[in-house]
Amino acid sequence: MLVEIPYNREQVAEYAKTWALLRNRAFMNFDKMGGDCTNFASQCIYAGSRVMNYTPIFGWYYKSSNDRTPSWSGVQYLFNFLTTNKEAGPYAEQVDVSSLEVGDIVQLGNAENHFYHSPVVVGITEQDIFIAAHTYDAYMRPLSSYFYSTIRYLHIKGVRKYQ
Repeated sequence: MLVEIPYNREQVAEYAKTWALLRNRAFMNFDKMGGDCTNFASQCIYAGSRVMNYTPIFGWYYKSSNDRTPSWSGVQYLFNFLTTNKEAGPYAEQVDVSSLEVGDIVQLGNAENHFYHSPVVVGITEQDIFIAAHTYDAYMRPLSSYFYSTIRYLHIKGVRKYQ
């Protein structure tokens, strides 16, 4: 039976603070293979959810560099998983900027609507949103300092796990 559990935004923020400028050896570093941003975003989401979805191909999990789903490290695949997941693991909805909270994900894209970056929200003020990210490592970087053509905001609504 699936049950709802809380998404721990404080754990996301703590994980991001610890690992934004470093690499956790428990996970492969994808910097030289297209970028590490979504891998890092998934690590942060996992820190706040503690539940993976082991459905082959369309789930969201990481066991090793050779045993993981595309959604763990691919920008569009993470979006697809989070916004359609009805089973175990975290789930999200695309929202406007006013609904963002610490622990949510921002995805940046180009003029052709190709999304290429998945920073994690680690702070919010009236003036700006602050993010943590890998590939071009950042912690508490203002979102306003990025150049992009399009943006989408993913609010993690919750987590489900099998009991």
